[in-house]
Amino acid sequence: MTDTTLTPQKNLIGRFVSSGAHQKLLAFASLIVLLIGFGLASPNFMQMSNMIAILQATSVNGVLAIAATLIIITGGIDLSIGTMMTFCAVIAGVVLTYWGMPLPLGVAAAIATGAFCGLCSGTFVAKMKVPPFIATLGMMLILKGLSLVISGTRPIYFNDTPGFDLISRGSVIGAIIPGLQIPNGVLILFLVAIAASYILGRTVLGRYTFALGSNEESVRLSGVNTDAWKMGIYALAGGICGIAGILIASRLNSAQPALGLGYELEAIAAVVIGGTSLAGGRGTIMGTLIGALIMAVLTNGLRVLSVAQEWQTVVTGGIIILAVYADMARKKKAHA
Repeated sequence: MTDTTLTPQKNLIGRFVSSGAHQKLLAFASLIVLLIGFGLASPNFMQMSNMIAILQATSVNGVLAIAATLIIITGGIDLSIGTMMTFCAVIAGVVLTYWGMPLPLGVAAAIATGAFCGLCSGTFVAKMKVPPFIATLGMMLILKGLSLVISGTRPIYFNDTPGFDLISRGSVIGAIIPGLQIPNGVLILFLVAIAASYILGRTVLGRYTFALGSNEESVRLSGVNTDAWKMGIYALAGGICGIAGILIASRLNSAQPALGLGYELEAIAAVVIGGTSLAGGRGTIMGTLIGALIMAVLTNGLRVLSVAQEWQTVVTGGIIILAVYADMARKKKAHA
């Protein structure tokens, strides 16, 4: 005889698992454990200057992870976000340093360039039906080459652009509240996160983003132009990569054309750690922020403990594998 009294509880647990809420709770708990662990291992870890350094590092990777979240929710992947960030930084360098244009035009050029590159990737995927992995891999190589060609393989410095370094390293909050020197890059990260959360939760674009990842064919058969919406999502993600390009160029006060490779891996890892499914259809910006913080804390903590760079890379690779495995296990539970 079946015990039906447990059915509501099982249903509740099933909804909890399928929603990904438990993954965000697990990620947040992991973040707390990492902070406590590294804090106990090294007294230097919990110093305010180091906490600010962690937030500063999270600003770039976090913005890239937000862009990756939008794409992954649709069921796609974007391997070009790291080199796209670099290419946008190089374009900003050309506009501001080579052409001597005003700062707002350089920022707008970087964001517009990112949006255009994202639109191209979206066109390859939606119109030409190239698999997202291949399309964005090709775009990654194209943008890497263009960055080196346009810059002449040399860094472009922003020494003659007053205020550019303050975009990321300045502190509007510190000017308002003395003693609280939160970098502007962190503030921009949270503004981008708020905007992305609003788009996903409150707009038609957000609803179609989730719908495309859940069942694209059903959306298409209902009369929706899925190709156009998918291209729009890729373009939006590209524009966000342009913001990341401005942030990293401002932090370094230069556009480094050889930079960018590897950033996409940490961004994707942050997205998956935060509970976004690689199969698409589910994810949150809040979870992604927690995942980005975990990656930044882990990298910083290993550096504080003087762990060799090559072992830091090994740990990052292991985390990516574990994150993907956890996503697969979560999907199995949801369908059990």
